[in-house]
Formats: sequence, C-alpha cells, structure tokens
Amino acid sequence: MRQTITIPEGQWAVTTVGVVADAALVAEILALRAQNKQLGQALVSHAVIDQARGMVMALVPCSSEGAWNLLVDVSQHCNVKLRDVAAALVATTEGKKLPQEMQHEWRRALRRLRAA
Repeated sequence: MRQTITIPEGQWAVTTVGVVADAALVAEILALRAQNKQLGQALVSHAVIDQARGMVMALVPCSSEGAWNLLVDVSQHCNVKLRDVAAALVATTEGKKLPQEMQHEWRRALRRLRAA
C-alpha cells in the first residue's frame, strides 16, 4: 500500500510503503526534528547567556563562575528562566530597561556577592 504522510509544519512529505515501517519512520523523523529544534534553541540560549556572563564579568568585576552564579541567583529569585534573564540583560545594550523585578534582584544579588 502506497501512502503519503505530511509531517507537521508542512515542510516535508514522505512517501512510504508498509504501515509499520511508515509509523516507525514518521516517529523517527518527528523525534529528530524535535531534537534539532531543541539543539538550535540551546545554541541561541548558550550564546546569549555567554554574552550576559561577559557583561557581568566586565561590570562587577568577577570571575566567569561568579557571573554565572549571579545570573542563576537572579533567575531563581525572579522565577524566570536563566536564558530570559540573560536576554533581558543583553537587551540593555540596545537601550531597553530591565524589568523592575529583575532590577531589584540584581541589586540584591550584588549585595550578597559583596557580603560574601
């Protein structure tokens, strides 16, 4: 039996033979596409986090590990993903302001760092 299955997002059409083989192939394609998307997002997030770490290291000054800890600290206290905290910090280079809660947590995190 010949059958065409369209993968979500309408980008690819796969023609397969055999129902069992079709299901396995489609499942594998979908899993690989999801993994590819996640890896792409991770690469973008990693770059933004590294930029934010560099900014923190230059502004505070502190080590790379210290910058990481500050970012994590703010992320946890704001209950916001680390990549979002990093993106908000990097966006300040384009004239955007940090959200009020993040500003508050940055001040607190810096006080904790100085006290340690």
